[in-house]
Amino acid sequence: MAAEQTDDEKRMPYQLPFPKDALEEIVVPSAIPEDERLWVPQAENVWFRPLCLNRSQGYWMNLLKVRKSGVLARHRHPQGVHGMVLKGRWYYLEHDWVAETGSYVFEPPGETHTLVVPEDCEEMITFFQVNGIMYYVDPWGKATGYEDVFTKIAMCREHFAACGLGEDYVEQFIR
Repeated sequence: MAAEQTDDEKRMPYQLPFPKDALEEIVVPSAIPEDERLWVPQAENVWFRPLCLNRSQGYWMNLLKVRKSGVLARHRHPQGVHGMVLKGRWYYLEHDWVAETGSYVFEPPGETHTLVVPEDCEEMITFFQVNGIMYYVDPWGKATGYEDVFTKIAMCREHFAACGLGEDYVEQFIR
């Protein structure tokens, strides 16, 4: 239990220096941006908005935006994934639930699934925290590709350079 403090102490900011080697926080004032250049193309009608690309621990946090219906990708996760649907809806062929606006989804390690956006969904935006890799597979588990924090960083560098923001624009999201 915390020691008693006066009202003045409760409202006083921390008075000591932060650890010398601590990383800076990331603050993204407008996570869903109006500037379309901040959405990095991933596939036709599929983009991601980087929020945190943690190369030291091998995870990334981003918004995934999809403006098409149909099958997006089949993939496996060797580590847990967290998702929160901000707009629209989607489901996995392998499950009987639908993730709709406001839904939270935890995908446990070992989960393999095929993401589908329904026909009547014009736009889907979901916040994902992905640990490790996304391991793309065919219906029988044969590898077809992968993404990790380093491929995400490379995609951002290339896109931000091409759209005029400069390849270093991604640095603000890397820890």
